[in-house]
Amino acid sequence: ICQTEPLFPAEIERVIAVLPFYHIYGLTVLLNISLHRGDTIITMPRFDLEQFLQLLQQHAVTRAYLVPPIVLALAKHPLVEKFNLSSLRSINSGAAPLGGNVEQACGDRLSCFVAQGYGLTETSPVVSTTPIDPAVRRPGSAGLLIPNTECKVVDPASGAELEANQQGEVCVKGPQVMKGYLNQQAATAAMLEPDGWLHTGDIGMVDEDGYLFVVDRLKELIKYKGFQVAPAELESLLLKHPAVADAAVIPQPDAEAGEVPKAFVVMKGSASPEELMAFVNGQVAPFKKIRQLEVVSEIPKSPAGKILRRTLIERERSHAGA
Repeated sequence: ICQTEPLFPAEIERVIAVLPFYHIYGLTVLLNISLHRGDTIITMPRFDLEQFLQLLQQHAVTRAYLVPPIVLALAKHPLVEKFNLSSLRSINSGAAPLGGNVEQACGDRLSCFVAQGYGLTETSPVVSTTPIDPAVRRPGSAGLLIPNTECKVVDPASGAELEANQQGEVCVKGPQVMKGYLNQQAATAAMLEPDGWLHTGDIGMVDEDGYLFVVDRLKELIKYKGFQVAPAELESLLLKHPAVADAAVIPQPDAEAGEVPKAFVVMKGSASPEELMAFVNGQVAPFKKIRQLEVVSEIPKSPAGKILRRTLIERERSHAGA
C-alpha cells in the first residue's frame, strides 16, 4: 500500500466496488487501499450495467476500479448517455490489457482520466500504473513502475535480456513480490529465480522512456507456422470497428499452419464477417491475419473480467468432435 501512496490524489474520494473481493485486484487495490485512504466505498453484490450507472450518478462517484469489459461498455453502450456521470474523475482498469483505442474512447466520452495498471497475485498485486499527470500518459500502456520496483523483458526461449521496444516475457523484482507458493517448491522454482526475479508469464515490452506495454499471456499466444500471434492485439483492432461491441480471439487448429486465429464477435451494428476480417487484416502482418470469424451473442468472461478463452476453445473442440 505504501508503494502506491504517491499515485493517488490527496483528497478523499467516493469509490464504487464492482470487483469481487476474493480477487487480488478487488481485495488490495480497491478495498484495502480505499480503506487505508479513508475513501467512501459504494458496493454492488454483482455487476449490472444499469444499476452500476445509477449508483455512479446517485452517489456522485469520483473513482472507479474496473476491468476492460466495463470500460468498453462505458465507451460504447448507448445506456451510458441516460446518466449524469460528471462526478467521475478517474477510472483505473486492470486484470487484463486495455486497448489504447478503448481507453481513449472512454476518457473522451466521459471527460475523465482513464488509467491502466498491471500486476498479478504474486506481486501483491501492483507492478505499474499510469502516472497521475495526464500530460505524460501513454495510451495503451500499463504505465510506469511503482516505487522500488524493477522490470526486465527476456527472451522466453533463451532467457536473454532484451532491449527497449522488444517483446518478450516480463519479469519483475521488488518488495511486493511473493516469497513463494506454500508447500509448492517446484511451482515456486518455475516462477521465481533465486535472486528475486519473478517470471510473470506475460508477454510485453518496455519502451525507451520506461513505459510498460503488456501484450498477452505467454501461454495464450497463437502459434502460426512458427510465428507467435497475440490474441489481445487482434481483439483491440476488432474493437476499433464501429459495428463491434465485443470480441475474443482463440487459436484454431490447422493442418498446414498448426494454428490460425479465429475471432468471435458481438455485434452492435451491421457488418459481414468478411468486412470485419478485411478491416483487421489490412492493419497487420500476413501471419497475424484472422482466418475465421463467428458472430456470437456474448463473450464468456470471468468475474474479474478476463476473457475465458478456454471456454471458447473447448466449445470449438466439442463442435469439431460432433
